[in-house]
Parts: sequence; C-alpha cells; structure tokens
Amino acid sequence: MKRNTIVLGVTLLILAIFAWAGWANWEYRKQAAQKRADAAKLNAALATAANPEAMYTQSPLLGKQAPAFTLEDLGGKKISPADYKGKALLINFWATWCGPCKLETPWLVELEKEYGPKGFEILGVDAENDEVTPADKPAWAKDKAAVAQFVQQEHMPYPVLLYGDSISHQYGDFDAMPTSFFVDRTGKVVAMQMGITSKDDMALKIRQALGQ
Repeated sequence: MKRNTIVLGVTLLILAIFAWAGWANWEYRKQAAQKRADAAKLNAALATAANPEAMYTQSPLLGKQAPAFTLEDLGGKKISPADYKGKALLINFWATWCGPCKLETPWLVELEKEYGPKGFEILGVDAENDEVTPADKPAWAKDKAAVAQFVQQEHMPYPVLLYGDSISHQYGDFDAMPTSFFVDRTGKVVAMQMGITSKDDMALKIRQALGQ
C-alpha cells in the first residue's frame, strides 16, 4: 500500500512537471510572437514617421542662447540647463501619449550612453499639453505617475523634468512631439528637430553640438 502511494505520488509529480514544461513552452512562444508583432508595428510606424527633410525646421532660436528655465524632476530636485555648463545638451520635449516619443526614447537612451562620457547630456522635458498645473493636485499626481511609469519602462537614465508646458512658449510653441533642441557647449542652439527622424540623424546633430 505504501509502495503504491509512493509510485502514485511520483507519477503525479512527473505529470505535473510535464504539464508545467508544456505551459512554459507555450508561454515562451506566445511572448516571442508578441515581440515579433510589436517589432513589426514599430518598424512600420517608424517608416511612416521618419522624414529627415521635413522634420528639421528653421527656428528663431537657432544661433541664439537656449532660453533659461528651471523645472523639477520626479524626485523634486530643481534642474536647469545652467547646471550643465560646458556640456552639450539635447533638450527633448516629449509626452507620455506621444507615439513617436516611444519610438525615439530607446535611441536617446543609447545615445546618452555613447556620448555622455564625451560631455553630452539629455534633459527630457515632459510636456503633456493637458493644461494641468501642480495646483491641481489629483490631476498632477496622475500625470506624474504616468511619467514615472514611462521612465521606468524605458529605463531612462537622464534627468526627466516635469511641467514642460510652462516653458514651451519660450521654445517657440511647437505643435509636434517630440521636439528637440541641440545646444552646444556655450549654450547656443545649433539645431532643432520637430518630430522623429532617425537615430543616426540625431547622432549627427549631437556631434555638431559637441563640436566634433
């Protein structure tokens, strides 16, 4: 009787292992298929969005000092471009609802890692364009949580600043996202990008800002 119980227990354990292995294999295949589908959507969206000739615009800020500002990051620390004196900056206006921003962000993460040691920094300025101010505490908390989630998902290593809507007028009241300003080591705007182009194109503008 005892022996039969042991055999039965071992049999059930083996069956459970096979069942788990089958489920794990199915789950892996499902995730792999989803990743392929997501990659295909990403490539299709990028092919539609990328247009280097149309996206670079003539901004009144070109050749001038980047407008000064001070904004808080997610931790409440006040940050200004002046904190990065002597560095080349990419001031990147983006929003959590912006599809092209989701395509561009992984490039920015890689570009910051590549050019950071050479004196380059990115300031990610969140501009939700929803007229929410810090005074509206419930709505502000919701926006801040959405930004924090985006930053975590994308593993953004550079400063992300809140309430970018408050300074958008200083930078030309642009009507497309993302919008980026490339600033050289002296604080001068050397290029502007409205919308999304390509990682290589952005690297070229970063090198220009670095004086390379």
